[in-house]
Amino acid sequence: MADEPQKPRQIPIKVTDDIVGGVYSNHMIVSHTQEEFFIDFFSMLPEAGKLSARVIVSPGHMKRISRALAENIARYEAHFGSITEAPAPPGGGGGLVN
Repeated sequence: MADEPQKPRQIPIKVTDDIVGGVYSNHMIVSHTQEEFFIDFFSMLPEAGKLSARVIVSPGHMKRISRALAENIARYEAHFGSITEAPAPPGGGGGLVN
């Protein structure tokens, strides 16, 4: 009997009301240790900043996230045109990598 390809397992995902609307972020800092990447999303307003969300992932998963983001940006630009990169926020460092 030949091996039949396995069907992908479907896992139901429940999204609670407090998560479904998402959070706004206009600033991000990425940092890492040997074991994990930390992605901090902030809402920066003129009078104050607020941490909106922190995502902690393994290096292997971060690599998949990076590839998925690059692929989706390429698809977006193919459909809607080139994206102009936003200027770095005041204070230097660009706010992208720490």
